[in-house]
Amino acid sequence: MIAKGSIVALVTPMFESGAIDWETLEALVEWHVASGTKGVVPVGTTGESPTVTADENCEIIRFVVERTAGRMSVIAGTGANSTSEAIEFTASAKKSGADACLLVTPYYNKPTQAGLVAHYSAIAAAVDLPQVLYNVPGRTSCDLLPVTVAQLMSVPQVIAIKEATGSLERAREIRERCGDRIAIYSGDDETSCDLMLEGAAGTISVTANVAPEAMAEMADAAVAGDEARAHQLDAPLQALHKHLFVESNPIPVKWALGYMKRIPSGIRLPLTLLSEQFHADVVAALREAGVVN
Repeated sequence: MIAKGSIVALVTPMFESGAIDWETLEALVEWHVASGTKGVVPVGTTGESPTVTADENCEIIRFVVERTAGRMSVIAGTGANSTSEAIEFTASAKKSGADACLLVTPYYNKPTQAGLVAHYSAIAAAVDLPQVLYNVPGRTSCDLLPVTVAQLMSVPQVIAIKEATGSLERAREIRERCGDRIAIYSGDDETSCDLMLEGAAGTISVTANVAPEAMAEMADAAVAGDEARAHQLDAPLQALHKHLFVESNPIPVKWALGYMKRIPSGIRLPLTLLSEQFHADVVAALREAGVVN
């Protein structure tokens, strides 16, 4: 099983040239371990999976597994809109020692619900590694419906879903259909506290990149069912939850980490640096969360 609580959807630090900054990546891993983050997702959307090469994808996962050294769960981002490519990435992640894989629904080619079942089943048949399904239709134009999630309960490797619609009702329906057979993780920071208070196992968070300790404390309280403390801890984070999405993720969060002197400024095209008009709002959100003065 993978950890409960706050799991960071980790950025991939890059130099201005676009080259990966491996030393800073290691420093980020150490920061998250020290901050109480329970798990890490390398090469998810926040890690710029669309623009890292296949070799880089596999190397980042191997590097993060090695540097975490069992101190956090590693859920490798191995999704693709080609089933054969997803199998290759997942096989590499298993070889590297990842605890599980995060498999986004195939994007752009818009598979049917039957196609989604076939996609995840084929990956499971090829690679015996626990799967976390990832539903984010706002980015993929492909919605993994609760009835389909329930069908996938027959696949032993499917253990969880990252549900990023931001709909509490959607998560409730998955829980009604699947019970405790599939763990639910929030993929929407703004609603993650409430989702965990309703029984979700944790959150796979963008906000955790810049406020790891605060997110870990909030998630621990929410998973434990301490509603008052969870909401108290989440309130100062709400501005971050909002303003880290003023432009496409990971543009704002990488800019914020750069402002915090945690990473260099690199980001790969077609993504660009955060527009200047949003700088003040992001800084104000960082201050409200108490992560900068």
